[in-house]
Amino acid sequence: MEILSSPNGLTAVGIDVGIKDFATLSTGEKISNPTYFKTSEKKLAKLQRNLSKKKKGSINRNKARLKVARCHEHISNQRKDFLHKISYRLTNEFGTICLEDLNVKGMVKNRKLSKAISDVGWGMFKEFLKYKTTWYGSNIKEVDRFFPSSKTCNKCGSINKNLVLSDRTWTCSKCKTMLDRDINAAINILNECTAGTAGSQACGEDVRPTFIYKLRQTSVKQEAPSFRWG
Repeated sequence: MEILSSPNGLTAVGIDVGIKDFATLSTGEKISNPTYFKTSEKKLAKLQRNLSKKKKGSINRNKARLKVARCHEHISNQRKDFLHKISYRLTNEFGTICLEDLNVKGMVKNRKLSKAISDVGWGMFKEFLKYKTTWYGSNIKEVDRFFPSSKTCNKCGSINKNLVLSDRTWTCSKCKTMLDRDINAAINILNECTAGTAGSQACGEDVRPTFIYKLRQTSVKQEAPSFRWG
């Protein structure tokens, strides 16, 4: 396995972020999303209903307002703690962290997914990674947001144009490899960052990528639907 040069000499990793699984690594590991806002949503809604019933300018209304604010702060602190721990671990374990350049601001405009995207904290996660890579001697690379990381087979480089969001696993029509959507995307992100050839074209013809990392696992389990961009 070729190792991408980095300040601390450690190997590189590709990361595909999502909603059900917060992050999927090119090593095959999946980090679950704790969904702090979703977990506290019922409690928060109850506090907000209680606030709306209080008379404006009253002491009881101010008390209710503080309870709502404390609940929001608690959720925010939980999310930050989780993101700090994950970013710290990744910047210490890997020399180069490869991500997609996601348009988070544009994605939260989707009414169906805005809450889930905001709760997962992708933008904050990237910011934490950026300054921690400087602290701990690693670096960060990003692939273009339009790179088809999920649709490209990491074995032969062919693109599945018919892949839809509900397809969590798929079989490559050319090499017949069964692929987990998120793990495949993470490996392609790694390959694109390290080799710059995955899924690219030269002179109008497909170019077979030079693969930097190969997943040791030969089988994957069917995963419940989870969202990822691209």
